[in-house]
Amino acid sequence: MGTVLPDLIKNAIKEANLYPQKNEFLFKGSPDEENLLEGWKRHLAVDLYFHSSVFFFEKTAILKQLIKPIVENTPVRASFLAHIGLELLLDHLLIEHNLIQVTYFYDHLSAVKKESLGNFLDHCGLKDPAVFFRFLEGFISSKYLLSYQKIDNISYALNRICMRLWPEAMSEKQLQQLTFELGVFKELLQKDFLIIFEEIEGKLKS
Repeated sequence: MGTVLPDLIKNAIKEANLYPQKNEFLFKGSPDEENLLEGWKRHLAVDLYFHSSVFFFEKTAILKQLIKPIVENTPVRASFLAHIGLELLLDHLLIEHNLIQVTYFYDHLSAVKKESLGNFLDHCGLKDPAVFFRFLEGFISSKYLLSYQKIDNISYALNRICMRLWPEAMSEKQLQQLTFELGVFKELLQKDFLIIFEEIEGKLKS
């Protein structure tokens, strides 16, 4: 739960900005809260390594060139789409190669003690915990990650993310083109996608 919590909170409450790692003393004495904090810090470390890696810059540059013509006459930034698209395709490949078990992931989220999570969020200073818990319940019950098994669902997800920033949605034709280019990129990506996971794991251990 701790490792995915930063993203879950941002999706649930867009304006929330929490920095538990700056006040670690608040979580001392509660093993559950300490574990949540450890997961949170791991998420930040992985993000830092991933977004500054050669892998990230090289792969997003390739994907950006593939999708640039699709969004040429729209307000959507190809660089933004390439960034999120790479992350979703990595999820897709992990699921497709059975390197993560989606149902196991959701079972773990469901098993988290709500009281401990609530206390953690209270110590973080989250103002609307009820809003977050409603979102979390929906996130777990929808098992949305299962939809990432299909490339066209990734195009749909990307379009919805873009619509949060730019109201104008991509047309059906653009979505079909995006799905095609994501498929092309997937074939390139799956040749060496595990490198980035091995690289990050090595950095976290060092």
